[in-house]
Amino acid sequence: MPGSLHRRGFLALAAAVLPTSLGAAPTHKIAALFAGRVDDGGFMQAGHEGLKLAESQLGVAGAFEQGVAPRPEELAAALRKLAGDRPDLVIAHGGQNNAAAKAVAAEFPDIRFAVTQGNVTSSNLASYEVLQEHSAFLAGMLAGLTTRTGVVGHMSGIRVTPGLKGRAAYLNGVRHADPAVKVLTNFSGNQDDNGLSKKVAAAMIATKADIIFTMLNAGRTGAIEACREGSAKQIGNVRDWTLVVPEVFVASAFADAGRALFNAAQDLVQGRFAAGQIRQIGLESPEAVRLTMAPSVPNDVRIRIEATAAEIVAGRFHVPAEWQGEEFPNPA
Repeated sequence: MPGSLHRRGFLALAAAVLPTSLGAAPTHKIAALFAGRVDDGGFMQAGHEGLKLAESQLGVAGAFEQGVAPRPEELAAALRKLAGDRPDLVIAHGGQNNAAAKAVAAEFPDIRFAVTQGNVTSSNLASYEVLQEHSAFLAGMLAGLTTRTGVVGHMSGIRVTPGLKGRAAYLNGVRHADPAVKVLTNFSGNQDDNGLSKKVAAAMIATKADIIFTMLNAGRTGAIEACREGSAKQIGNVRDWTLVVPEVFVASAFADAGRALFNAAQDLVQGRFAAGQIRQIGLESPEAVRLTMAPSVPNDVRIRIEATAAEIVAGRFHVPAEWQGEEFPNPA
């Protein structure tokens, strides 16, 4: 249910988590906040999987709360509740937590806090960011190089900084590949509304978009249905959607936000938590960020995209993360 707390009891959980050493209970307690469902097939699920990875590989005791509405006052209340259990680290998953985490971290100066995909810091607060814009730029190149209609789309829900940067990178990637391609871009206001996402995708397809980049969570299903019905292709994000719905997805701007959560936990365990810093993870870490492409992608396109990826990793190409322009409205 929304707002449900999954503490599972730190002490009880300690016996079930892999020990840090033979016969030893976990020595670090981590609490995570997910402003959404951890089974959404997208961003929140990736974060939850990062927490489970930390439990299994680092031997930490984990707890989490999910289903909290992404409003500052509710996020802050949930973070206070988690901090009240006195964990060693509280992780707020998603940039929508920036303001709430900054405020609550100041109230609990002896507890470490982290925001994934965030941009806030303090003496006990760090941000860990997986650079979705790296793979989103490559996704834009792919769309620009393979569209047959000369029109492609982008869809997202709420306007958080990583989503805006990902949108900007995608649009700039399209233009880098072919400045003549038209891009339709929409933030619908909801990451999880399948009825709404289907309407938006169908409207884009009716405007001749034949490839749509979706930065959605549970609401991706509606866009998939619209692409099936409209014979359009889709580029996913977060996970490799070419393996999940291969008949629809031509690529996926893989960006495992769970790695940001895992890295924060790992830094805590290893005694190098990045308080006061923003740690970034990009294409140089392919286990976290990469563009996956379906076998149908032409080899010459694949080679060009891989060459650009190498330029980004080498620091010879900077991915633009800003964009201004007209947006595609929600259908009535």
